[in-house]
Amino acid sequence: MVAGLSQIANLASGGPAVFTGTNGTGKLQELPAQSKTGETPFSDLLGDAVGEVSWLEDEAQKAVTGLMTGSGVDVHQAMIATEKASMAFELSLAVRNKAVQAYQQVMGMQF
Repeated sequence: MVAGLSQIANLASGGPAVFTGTNGTGKLQELPAQSKTGETPFSDLLGDAVGEVSWLEDEAQKAVTGLMTGSGVDVHQAMIATEKASMAFELSLAVRNKAVQAYQQVMGMQF
C-alpha cells in the first residue's frame, strides 16, 4: 500500500508542465512552482499530503518492527505511530472520496 501512495505522490508532483510562451530565444518558458501571490499549486499540496501519509505509514511500520524485535520501542510509541498513520490514511481517503463525488457531480451537469 505504501508503494501505491508514493507512486500517486510522484504522479501528482511530476505532472505536465504549464508553459507561458517564449523567453526571446524561441524556447518555451515554464511557470515557476509558486505563483506571484506566493500560493502553492494544488498538485504540490496534494503530493506533499500523500508523501506525508506514506511517511507516517513507514514510521508506524518501523515502530511495530522495533516493538516486535525488542529494539527499545515502547508499546505506547508503536500504538501512537499506528494511530497517526491510520488517521492520516482515513483523512486522505475521505478527501479522495469527496473529490470523486465532486467530479461525478460536475460530469452529471447539463450544459
